[in-house]
Amino acid sequence: MMIYSDKIKSISLLAKDYGCRYYMDEPLSAHTTFRVGGKCDIMVCPNSAESLAKLAKLAGELELKYFILGNGSNALFSDSGYRGVIISVGEDMSQVSVSGGTVTACAGALLSKACRAALDAGLSGMEFAWGIPGTVGGAVYMNAGAYGGEMKDIVSSVTCVDKDGNLKTYGGESLKFDYRRSRFTGSDEMIVGASFELTPGDPDEIRSKMDELMARRKSRQPLEYPSAGSTFKRPEGSYAGLVIENSGLKGCTVGGAQVSEKHANFIINRGGATASDILELIKKVRREVKEKTGYSLECEIKIVDE
Repeated sequence: MMIYSDKIKSISLLAKDYGCRYYMDEPLSAHTTFRVGGKCDIMVCPNSAESLAKLAKLAGELELKYFILGNGSNALFSDSGYRGVIISVGEDMSQVSVSGGTVTACAGALLSKACRAALDAGLSGMEFAWGIPGTVGGAVYMNAGAYGGEMKDIVSSVTCVDKDGNLKTYGGESLKFDYRRSRFTGSDEMIVGASFELTPGDPDEIRSKMDELMARRKSRQPLEYPSAGSTFKRPEGSYAGLVIENSGLKGCTVGGAQVSEKHANFIINRGGATASDILELIKKVRREVKEKTGYSLECEIKIVDE
């Protein structure tokens, strides 16, 4: 029976065969916007749909846990790290192109890069995504949205790959977009890229809208602190920030973690926070909001167990 260290070595050898970067004992705090989390056994950075599929398939065959990570803007890893393989879909799969009214981006491209490409081409429709810190893959996976727009409004097709290396393309209703969900949520199909169908617009007006939305973000959100954006999903009939504030929890702290005083649906790392601090504060908020308002808050952040 292959020992654990040999399994990890097999992953590194496969990464090397495909020319993929990989890192042993990589601190996850350097790859998440919360800036917390212990080390993973190995982090690999696929550079193609094929290498992504092969790495995931081998991890499965070796019975190694693996996690697909984008920009780490919606993930919380434990202080003890992740025993398994982190497949980091980032800059090595980040190409963006424009053809007519369509922007096509690989999964690892930051949304900001896709937004800039749209702006440069005089295409409107992506302005709402300006300032969302995630990658294209992560945004499509969870149907990210802000200021009245969502991925479902602009995504025309998504290309993915399964662990057997089969490329598939979905569009329209087959994408099964819902509030912070898509057909890929909980699926073993891995997003490779997406196309956005946009409309021609005046570049000055597009830039003005992007600047306006960014100014709103800066004035209303605690962007000066590490966080994972909105902590909780919007409860039916209200807003997470409102019910948290009405429960008297603004400014509440556990260790270095705090419910932001600027926006109550942001839990921030004020400095020196641990993943345990953040988890305890999440639990405290959920418990007290339930007791005081009756609302059951659901986490928007992906909490990744060891």
